[in-house]
Amino acid sequence: MSDSDVLKEDPKWYVLHTYSGYESMVQENLYKTIDHNKLQDFIVEVKIPMEDAIEEKNGKKKVVQRKMFPCYVFIKMRYTDNLWHTIVNTRGVTGFVGPAGRPLPLPDEEVRKMQLEKIVIDLKIEVGNKVKVIAGPLESFVGDVLSVDTANQKCKVSVEMFGRQTPVDLDFAQIEVI
Repeated sequence: MSDSDVLKEDPKWYVLHTYSGYESMVQENLYKTIDHNKLQDFIVEVKIPMEDAIEEKNGKKKVVQRKMFPCYVFIKMRYTDNLWHTIVNTRGVTGFVGPAGRPLPLPDEEVRKMQLEKIVIDLKIEVGNKVKVIAGPLESFVGDVLSVDTANQKCKVSVEMFGRQTPVDLDFAQIEVI
């Protein structure tokens, strides 16, 4: 397949495995490679998904950023064999996740669950609807919608935790209407 044929395809998300602690360096090196080799049309984004976590130190709680998937870097690209060779030879990369080190694109469902990109979801949802949580720490919980914020693709849902109703904020990508 020629480069012009590849450019007609939509870029897909792939997963790179890295040495422990090398994720940021791999991301930085890939961005340098993109700039140096003018690969902006092929490699669209390099991402290390982060989440907020609460740590307690000396009796004080603080919010810190933590890697959601240590030792993995996500890359959105239009795949070619030459690009594979360039990426696996990047310092800190041990290879692509896939059979025999060959990359397999992530299915759209996985991209949505991992929240790698903001996908606008056309969800028919109203206050009072019953929803099931399909992703995140509250997966498989069922609750009632208290409020809907379509502009930010979020809603407040009342779920039962520890024997009482608790309101939680969820993204549209984390729920499905029952």
